[in-house]
Amino acid sequence: MIKHIVVFKLKDFANGKSKADNAEELKIRLLGLKDKIQEILEIEVGIKSDKAPDTNYDLILTTKFNGFDELDIYRVHPEHRKVVEFIGEITDDRIAIDFDI
Repeated sequence: MIKHIVVFKLKDFANGKSKADNAEELKIRLLGLKDKIQEILEIEVGIKSDKAPDTNYDLILTTKFNGFDELDIYRVHPEHRKVVEFIGEITDDRIAIDFDI
């Protein structure tokens, strides 16, 4: 099994919305992928606490897949690509890691 974790730093203001509004919208879009992409075994999205330092990243995505073949299907899936397009509009930075579990 593979765990895929991505952490995002959001722009302060993008698409005419605040960082907080874009974080909530991204969370909804990411969680919605579970019903559209059968290869996703688990998905969790967390938004940075208001009490966390400003230096923290803003949002984390954690997903689990049976293996890299399923992760690759997810990466190119049209529904995922739509979310990736939105991510490109609202983020300043992204870091990721994929590891065996």
